[in-house]
Amino acid sequence: MASQKEVVEAVVRDVLGPLVKADGGSLYLISASDNAVQLHLAGQFAGCPGNTLVTRRLLEPAIHKVAPDIVVTITHGALLPKNAEVIAAATP
Repeated sequence: MASQKEVVEAVVRDVLGPLVKADGGSLYLISASDNAVQLHLAGQFAGCPGNTLVTRRLLEPAIHKVAPDIVVTITHGALLPKNAEVIAAATP
């Protein structure tokens, strides 16, 4: 059976990454464990006023569906945090 971390990473890669990319954004995985995940939005999402809506109505619910107790942290901006792993990159 897959760990909670593996399940969350699969949702981020297979579901959320393509959705963010389709809207002109880039999604990065900063860190993941069985009890916390940290993501970063860039591309069209860097400084976008709709980030709160995307975070609260799309990203967090999708992750909490498979891991209800996990702590989700999502940052955004043009500058990437250290150790940022590309999940989906916007096409220029």
